[in-house]
Amino acid sequence: MSETSTPENPVRGMLIMAASMAVLPMMDAIAKYMATFEAMSPGQVTFYRFFFQLVCTLPLLIIFMGSKAYQAKRPAMNILRGVLHGAASLLFFVAVKYMPLADVFAIYFVEPFMLTVMSALFLGDKVGWRRWLAIAVGFGGAMIIIQPSYEIFGLKALLPVCCAFLFTLYLFMNRAIGQSDSPLTMQTMAGVGGTTFMGLALCIGHSLEVRDFEPSLPTSFLGLFLLLALGTISGYVHLLVVRAFRMAPLSLLAPFQYFEIISATILGYLLFGDFPTASKWLGIAIIVISGLFIIWRERLQAKESQSVASSSAASI
Repeated sequence: MSETSTPENPVRGMLIMAASMAVLPMMDAIAKYMATFEAMSPGQVTFYRFFFQLVCTLPLLIIFMGSKAYQAKRPAMNILRGVLHGAASLLFFVAVKYMPLADVFAIYFVEPFMLTVMSALFLGDKVGWRRWLAIAVGFGGAMIIIQPSYEIFGLKALLPVCCAFLFTLYLFMNRAIGQSDSPLTMQTMAGVGGTTFMGLALCIGHSLEVRDFEPSLPTSFLGLFLLLALGTISGYVHLLVVRAFRMAPLSLLAPFQYFEIISATILGYLLFGDFPTASKWLGIAIIVISGLFIIWRERLQAKESQSVASSSAASI
């Protein structure tokens, strides 16, 4: 929890990442459960997600950091990061209310492709023709899933794509902030930003009589417990993800993100009876293979760059 860097431990980092990716879809299963069986709007669930995240992480921040708890080095950037995360979570929770969990996750995983495109356009990262081809194929896989979902759910089938775009911006914010603040500080400030954003969104949505922003309180002990679990998973599992990335390189951990599709499919089937059709499995396979290819190419290119740099240093 301290600001000191965690020593590299790739195996432990991979184990933490795998476990985190298996647990994270529980948040979305809870959101779908609350909308389906507790009649709670996605907007209200998103508010509780960030509110209880803040409640869970703020005491730890004060305990571990003392007076420094209120001295974030990049407060505005961290709060904006929370706003982006809040908006992305809202779109995701609206999507899972109407669509199967596995479908939403599969479409959402166009996010690595968006991140690669934006890195090339705005950060000048070099992307070769093979990765551009993989991006095009990956988006084609997403369309295989979106097309039948669009016929059933209409424009709601595009919500995971919008969510992926907002989350890509959120990742850019993480890159901009860098390591100026500790993970615990960043997570707590994200709770502030997300809670504030969703409070305003609920007020505006309710005044406009938008059904998915209807404010409400949990009507049962189970509902309250699930909302507390939602905030706890959000706060602590994301801290574990940050910890994993400090133990092992991105290229090693990135493939484990696809564990979320497996976990989401299992939860969707067990809790809601949803199971992807053959065509959707094809789309999922195309997205995963394309994403893994991009990760492999980036890893290969990084090794080649290091090799060139080592050769240049040796010649000097």
